[in-house]
Amino acid sequence: MNEIKQPKRPLVFYYLIVLAVMLLINGFILPMLAQQQIKEVDYGTFMEMTENSQIGEVEIRQNMILFTDKADPPQIYRTGLMDDAGLVERLHASGAKFSSQIIEQASPLASFILSWILPIAIFVILGQFLSRKMMDRAGGPGSMMFNMGKSNAKVYVKSSDGIKFSDVAGVDEAEENLKEIVEYLSDPHKYTEIGASMPKGVLLVGPPGTGKTMLAKAVAGEANVPFFSMSGSEFVEMFVGMGASKVRDLFKQAKEKAPCIVFIDEIDAIGQKRSGGQIGGNDEREQTLNQLLTEMDGFEGNTGVIILAATNRPESLDPALTRPGRFDRRVPVELPDLKGREAILKVHAKKIKTEPGIDYGAVARMASGASGAELANIVNEAALRAVRDGRKAASQRDMEESIETVIAGYQKKNAILSDKEKSIVAYHEIGHALVAAMQSHSAPVQKITIIPRTSGALGYTLQVDEGDHYLMSKEELENKIATFTGGRAAEELIFGSVTTGAANDIEQATKLARAMISRYGMSEFGMVAMETVTNQYLGGDTTLACSPQTQSKIDEMVVALVAKQYEKAMGILKENKAKLDELAHHLYEKETITGEEFMAILNA
Repeated sequence: MNEIKQPKRPLVFYYLIVLAVMLLINGFILPMLAQQQIKEVDYGTFMEMTENSQIGEVEIRQNMILFTDKADPPQIYRTGLMDDAGLVERLHASGAKFSSQIIEQASPLASFILSWILPIAIFVILGQFLSRKMMDRAGGPGSMMFNMGKSNAKVYVKSSDGIKFSDVAGVDEAEENLKEIVEYLSDPHKYTEIGASMPKGVLLVGPPGTGKTMLAKAVAGEANVPFFSMSGSEFVEMFVGMGASKVRDLFKQAKEKAPCIVFIDEIDAIGQKRSGGQIGGNDEREQTLNQLLTEMDGFEGNTGVIILAATNRPESLDPALTRPGRFDRRVPVELPDLKGREAILKVHAKKIKTEPGIDYGAVARMASGASGAELANIVNEAALRAVRDGRKAASQRDMEESIETVIAGYQKKNAILSDKEKSIVAYHEIGHALVAAMQSHSAPVQKITIIPRTSGALGYTLQVDEGDHYLMSKEELENKIATFTGGRAAEELIFGSVTTGAANDIEQATKLARAMISRYGMSEFGMVAMETVTNQYLGGDTTLACSPQTQSKIDEMVVALVAKQYEKAMGILKENKAKLDELAHHLYEKETITGEEFMAILNA
């Protein structure tokens, strides 16, 4: 899409015009008027005035003589220059004063008009012109000065090199919903013929990086209508009333160009629930929201204007904004599934040079849970890795290594572990992998490494599911907790003590155990929700909704559940201690082993 930029001349442009006019007056007009005041006389008259001592000042030039009389104000005369040897002596004798330059002045009235009246008139006219210009840009009479009430919306028109739906992958359902919007704008007759009306607003919701803004750009690329784009934060200003003024101006422009699309990114900046007059409310934001509500569905219709908005905090939006009639349709843009991740990787891989035969399905399985933005970063990291190695195309190995870079960071080549620390880390990681491998319903081990990473991890075990799993049973969750505790169990079994290396494992195991008891109904409480998710797309923060006594009981059950799975992991490792030692020594020597190597030694 190409952005339409209105030609805006700065104020200095108009002042330069005034300066040019003033220079023209002083450099050409005044001298021309002065020329009209010079009186031409013959040389005989000049001689006669010299003899009569009537000459005040005289200037002898190359081909003429300029002189004045002794009147007040003096009259300027001009005559030709003759070959007269005694001229200078006669002029001295007559009392004439020799001047280096006689100023050719206009009449006093003309000088006063040109020097004072005309500049003042020009500046008055310029001021009125600029005032009207600023009001026009700010939305007409009554608008605020300096464009403070003017919306900063970017306006786009159809372009051959913009983003299209073919450039977006992994969000097929959202794409279908938005294609219907484009079709309606292109051919509204087939919808109006049956009596159907298009939604006034479409709200795109989902986690960060899933492609909400890119989908809006694709709509702009496909629709042959004007497209207004603005961020929600651009409405929020320091002065009360300016945000509402910007909303009015935005919709005024949109109605003038209807049918069109208005896209508001991060709408939660202005669309949050109103405080109801409580202390701490934001009057400016609420006025802006009220104006937006009125423009979307008020007494004045906005026929032909379709609103697209994106947010990753839909639960914070005001109910009056999300009701039918304003945002009629809510389109989830979730994290891509396995097929979607593979399609996204292929789209971004077209932008770089790659070796033939890359298995994007395998890469997509390793990148489970990654968003579209993270997948784009993975492909770019693969290209950067190929350049660092002096190769001209990215390979399968580059793709897999870039996933580890995005997940755990770059390798810390300057971090050197002591032999004891390296041995502890090797047993810790093999403890995870061995517990996972000896349980059913666990994801296969893909890779084990004890090379430190920039994220702070001294090593990690990568497990990759064969496909997407949308449901997890109680047994699978318990096995996952046991796997988390496998590293600490291996440390205690082999070295008789524990280290700080299991901090993240403990955090993950505790979080999962608490969710099983308080949210998933997998405890003696039964089907009762003790905890609710308050922000599903940004971190998944939760709040407890139970009595302090119940909270204490939940804490006891979480501790008991994790302890039970820890004992289970310890039992698995004790039964397979020989394999634990063999695998740990192999990992100590190699530092990184694949899942195939791990399973070959385990099954030997």
